[in-house]
Amino acid sequence: MTKRMLLRSGHVVSMDPGIGDLPRGDVLIEDGKIAAVEREIAADAEVLDMTGRIVVPGFVDTHRHTWEAPIRGCAPDATLDDYFVDVLDTFAPVYTPEDVYAGNLAGSLECLNAGITTLVDWSHINNTPEHPDAALQALAETGIRAQYAYGSANTSLADYWFDSKIAMPGDDVRRVRNRYFASDDGLLTMALATRGPGFCINDVVTAEWGLARELGIPITVHVAMGRLAGRFGMVEQLHDLGLLGPDTTYVHCCYFSEEEWRMVADSGGTVSIAPQVETQMGHGWPPVMKAIEHGLRPSLSIDVVTTVPGDMFTQIRAAFGAERARVNAACWKADVGIPETMLTARQMLKIATLNGAHVAGLEDRTGSLTPGKRADVVAIDATALNVTPVHDAAAAVTLSADVSNVDTVIVDGVIRKRDGRLLADAERARRLVEESRDRLVAAKAVRAKA
Repeated sequence: MTKRMLLRSGHVVSMDPGIGDLPRGDVLIEDGKIAAVEREIAADAEVLDMTGRIVVPGFVDTHRHTWEAPIRGCAPDATLDDYFVDVLDTFAPVYTPEDVYAGNLAGSLECLNAGITTLVDWSHINNTPEHPDAALQALAETGIRAQYAYGSANTSLADYWFDSKIAMPGDDVRRVRNRYFASDDGLLTMALATRGPGFCINDVVTAEWGLARELGIPITVHVAMGRLAGRFGMVEQLHDLGLLGPDTTYVHCCYFSEEEWRMVADSGGTVSIAPQVETQMGHGWPPVMKAIEHGLRPSLSIDVVTTVPGDMFTQIRAAFGAERARVNAACWKADVGIPETMLTARQMLKIATLNGAHVAGLEDRTGSLTPGKRADVVAIDATALNVTPVHDAAAAVTLSADVSNVDTVIVDGVIRKRDGRLLADAERARRLVEESRDRLVAAKAVRAKA
């Protein structure tokens, strides 16, 4: 029996160029799929009244270390160099599978609460085979759409991040692929989260790229960020190793040379930018316009809640403000007018939704309110004092709204948040993540004394 849900009378910002915006429109969902987006739809369906709501596609976070939720805010003033020591060489080695479960449970519920319906979970905490199992269990329980990016262990900074000679365990990556991802059509899909050149010797880099391609899964890698990686010429090294390809997402990209931008674009690679982290922690300027100028479709990501907020509204504004500040300053110095290519508020909504789906390899399923795609939908309360009155609906979402205005969240046709309340056991998630925090702090202290 077909299950129908009708979102009625919302201000629909579809991000589909053929549909555009409907100041008063309906969205019909059938069996988890968007069936129609029109001004008015008559259907025998469960009706959700969207009056006073802006209806948009769900946000897509293309790079988040979700496991770090139990240590949220532990490094508020950290630079990238500090992060390696304060997190990867301090907390990561004492993480248990239970801590990973708590982090992914609370972290993915945090995403849903904030209107992030799709997540790339960059999980470089696989200290034992039980760690990825715990991460995937939590993702599955919350009902978020996620690409689980299997990463390395993190039991020693020296062993895993300084010319590491340790490749990810191919047998366990294959086990996870075969056990959890027999099909690539589910809510959960798989990628490989690699450390890449500069952090690993060439044999390890080649082995990990080869493993991903053997298994037919995409690759995601941090590149060109901060004092260290900004000097590695990582994309040039990948090019020399013959490893560039359309299956790879490059995260940060702050210190690319012009040649590296061309290499990524020519190879069909994709880009994820974490603007709040990049400006705050010293990675470099978020290269949103650089990516666009080279014909790429940049996406946004949160990165680490150890240091920045976990919502997409923050990332949108960080990218928008940083990019416009950079261009305005350059134009002032040159005494010229601003270019017509200056970023717009509507572009930022596209970057946070449709571009994100493209980067995650899921544009055929999500990223816009297009008939035939899966129903990943968010409704923003436009009657709230920080949003009303609405002159430009896209700008209201990108520059006025915040997490408190996320009224309804639907993933794959299932309501995950309604009337501003998560339909999940948030109290259990809170308890587990607080218990994990306490255990990790204690374990960190013991390790420091050893």
